[in-house]
Amino acid sequence: MKNIEAIIFDFDGTLAELTIDFDEMKKRLKALGSAFLDPLPEKNDIPALEWVDFIADCLSADDPDLGKEFHTRCRFLIITMEVEAARNGKLFPFTCEILSSLRNSGVKTGIITRNTASAVRELVPDIDDISGCFLSREDVQNVKPHPEHLFKALEKIGVSAENSLMVGDHPMDIETGKRAGAMTAGVATGRMSVEELKKSNPDFVAANCSELIQLLEKEGLVLNN
Repeated sequence: MKNIEAIIFDFDGTLAELTIDFDEMKKRLKALGSAFLDPLPEKNDIPALEWVDFIADCLSADDPDLGKEFHTRCRFLIITMEVEAARNGKLFPFTCEILSSLRNSGVKTGIITRNTASAVRELVPDIDDISGCFLSREDVQNVKPHPEHLFKALEKIGVSAENSLMVGDHPMDIETGKRAGAMTAGVATGRMSVEELKKSNPDFVAANCSELIQLLEKEGLVLNN
């Protein structure tokens, strides 16, 4: 493997404690959706953001204004839950230390998230200062696992995908990295165990980001600062 010039991190569950109750979010969204479309189409196998887009498209086929209203109300519900969760969240103890250490050793960093920027800034007001790039879902047309999210971050910090590592706590993050042609790493600080993450065949798996950096230093892929 090549030396790693940049590491792009997911946020929730990777750099910060995961406090968003996605099951409750889906429950509330479905309750709202039932007021617009009853019965709701069976589409339970996709994340909340994609589910909202799908139902909005179904509504818009007959009534574009109704689809827009549904989409707006759902996004408001999601953002409200995200900001509330951020108020109860916190960065992992190792987060600032490893970001600073990577910067000092010459490795560029970035953070990409499907979360809303207002929620992340509620938790970390200086998010733009602790890494070289921060992109929320509002900053891209296509959020991860679409590779655009990762490509845009890499473009901002000036590193190619083949010389970068995508790190996250979910198979979606690993898929994002693979689709972009980057190296990938899974960390078990979210809802997935090490064994569950291994099923997505990342290049590296660790209990947390601190352990991951130690592994990369041992392999000589990043410099030990």
